[in-house]
Amino acid sequence: MTVEFVLAIGLGVLTAAGVWLLLRERVFDVIVGLTLLSYAVNLFIFLTGRVRPGRPPIVESGLAPTLAHYADPLPQALVLTAIVISFAMTALILVIALRARAETGSDHVDGAEPADDAAGQRER
Repeated sequence: MTVEFVLAIGLGVLTAAGVWLLLRERVFDVIVGLTLLSYAVNLFIFLTGRVRPGRPPIVESGLAPTLAHYADPLPQALVLTAIVISFAMTALILVIALRARAETGSDHVDGAEPADDAAGQRER
């Protein structure tokens, strides 16, 4: 099994788990699902930089030793920026979810428990 295959499987598992949690009924599950999806996107962006295990980041060219071929730093910079942004967004969503729970008394994504809706319809 190659490193690329293992990373692709990891990316698929993160994406599948994130989508599954995103479709749940509880706010905390949705937040964890969004976090897992952001991890999957970060891994995908990082993998676009061509993973080369066991190779140095700077490779000297054979013709001119002063000219070197560097590893692509752009995916690493994008992932670092995305990690900071996703951490801030997760904190913001968590604060909004806690406030919504305090206001509604429920952590259901619709703001009301399904059992409460059924009991309210029977009374009418």
